[in-house]
Parts: sequence; C-alpha cells; structure tokens
Amino acid sequence: MPVDATPPAIDYRLAFDLAPVGLVLSRHRTMVDCNEAVCEMFGATREQLIGQSFRILYPSADEFERIGERIAPILNARGHYSDERMMRRIGGRFQGELFWCHVTGRALDRDHPHAAGIWSFEDLSARRPVTAALTPREREIAALVTQGLTAKAIGKALRISPRTVEIYRARLMRKYQASSSIDLVQRLMTG
Repeated sequence: MPVDATPPAIDYRLAFDLAPVGLVLSRHRTMVDCNEAVCEMFGATREQLIGQSFRILYPSADEFERIGERIAPILNARGHYSDERMMRRIGGRFQGELFWCHVTGRALDRDHPHAAGIWSFEDLSARRPVTAALTPREREIAALVTQGLTAKAIGKALRISPRTVEIYRARLMRKYQASSSIDLVQRLMTG
C-alpha cells in the first residue's frame, strides 16, 4: 500500500490563534488582529482589542508615546525590536494590574516602522512579579537597568541626562531595598 508523501495543509489561521505566545498584527500602532493568548494575557476579548490603539495596554499614555518614539528608529534600522516592559491588564479579575512582559516586534516595512507589523507578547509575571509601585519613568528605567545598561546608555535611550538616570536608579534602590546596582537588578528580576 503506497504512503502519501504529501504533508497535510497548514492552517495558518489556526496556528496564529493557538500559538503559545500572544500575537498581534498592527497598522499604525492599532491592533488589527490578535490571538487567544493575547486576550487571556490582557483580560480582554478580541472584540475589545481589535481596532484599538496599543495605548490601552500601556500603564500610561506617556509611556506609550515615549516607547513608540524610542523603538521607531530601531525598527527602521533593523526591522525588529525586543524588550521587557511593564504592561497593564485591561479586564478580568486582574483589571488594571501591571505586569512584566517580553515584547518582540517586526516591522513589515523598515522605511515606515509603525505602518504595519507583527508583535509577540510573553507574560513574565509568574517569574517576575511587580512588587513596588513605580512611576512611569521608574518603570522605563527599571526595564533598561535589567538589561544591564549603564546610566549613560539609559540616558541616551531615554534622551535624559545620566545624572537623572542615577537619581531614578537611587529611588528604585530605595523602593526595592537594594544594597547595590547588582542587587537592584536581581530584585527587579525576581520581584
């Protein structure tokens, strides 16, 4: 009996919907499609997300704007971007809760980085809980501190002075009761 060597057809829609990480297709920083993992992660339905700006997933409008400005030149140069940042759940029993999220994106056109893209979201809260109330700027600096960046590199990325970064890092150290920069990174990574 001959064996059929033809592989089964791949159902890309099913693969997208059931992917083990959150996936979003975007145009001009607006969600045009998303999968079930994103809905579960943010406590929303597809209907609540599709057509909405990514802004609703950020802790503040200011962070949405600043991160968008910061990633555009990187998307333009490389075509892809990745970081860890705090995001906000928009519904469900954890509505309003902030959580650490690994975000990776790819621009479909480097010359117009926000025109269209695909983004993945991975919830890091199980291994990296948020344990202190942080301001928007503290959240940004905390995310970059965990990447091992110096005050000078963080200042350049955020367009602020290294001295300002040091002030915020000192605040983070007090909030997390860290005795050193290394201790701060460890406490940020483990909660």
